[in-house]
Amino acid sequence: MPMSPALAAELDAFLLELNHVAGQAILPLFRADHGLVDKGVPGGVGYKAFDPVTEADRGAERAIRALIAERYPDHGVIGEEYGEDRPDAEFVWVLDPVDGTRAFIAGLPLWCVLIGLRHEGKPVLGAIGQPYLGEIYLGSAAGSRLVSRGGERPLKVRPCPKLTDAIIATTDPEGCFNGAELGAWTQVRAAARLARLGCDAYAYAMVAAGTMDMVIEAGLQAWDIDAAIPLIEGAGGLVTDWRGRPVGPKGGQVAIAGDRACLEEALVALRRSAA
Repeated sequence: MPMSPALAAELDAFLLELNHVAGQAILPLFRADHGLVDKGVPGGVGYKAFDPVTEADRGAERAIRALIAERYPDHGVIGEEYGEDRPDAEFVWVLDPVDGTRAFIAGLPLWCVLIGLRHEGKPVLGAIGQPYLGEIYLGSAAGSRLVSRGGERPLKVRPCPKLTDAIIATTDPEGCFNGAELGAWTQVRAAARLARLGCDAYAYAMVAAGTMDMVIEAGLQAWDIDAAIPLIEGAGGLVTDWRGRPVGPKGGQVAIAGDRACLEEALVALRRSAA
């Protein structure tokens, strides 16, 4: 059953509140003593070898969960740090309190707060926040916008029908892709005009803002991508798996694009390595 416009507006405003409480928990620890713990697997490869978590990750998720429990006690939560609570509820918040912890511990302002909302299992509202820069990229079916210190403005993807004209991104090709996936990325990268690495979810926001054209990732969890789906789609873009299908509830291989024609060119290579 669709949400009423009044409830949609209420939850939109609440999402901004959640971003603010997350920022309050995170910012005092940025470029400071953040309590790093390594969750990596001994002998692991790539991102499994070093898996950092900080008190910023944990504290922000605790703050977000506490406000949800206070305001909407019947809502469920799926979070990276503290797991699932009523994941089958009608409304479920999907949280990555600090996406890009590696950037965070390096002092780079490319980490983001990812907060998405599912209604009846479908991502319907999402925000990518960067508290240090004072930016919240927020979207739904009603449209997407940037809320910043300078006010608000609508977000719109830009046309880029040719992959040869595209600015693309991924987080870490050697750390995040297996052999076949790395081959697919390399082929797409060879065709694109420019590639940027290490931007994590901030690159998703740049597709919505119309400054980048495509992001290709693999091995994502639900909390890595749920927030981006309503944002990108609300700005006129697309989020698919590597076969061009809707992204499943558990994440996986993901392609984000502003222009369908550009995405279709990339999918020629990506489909060969699709799970």
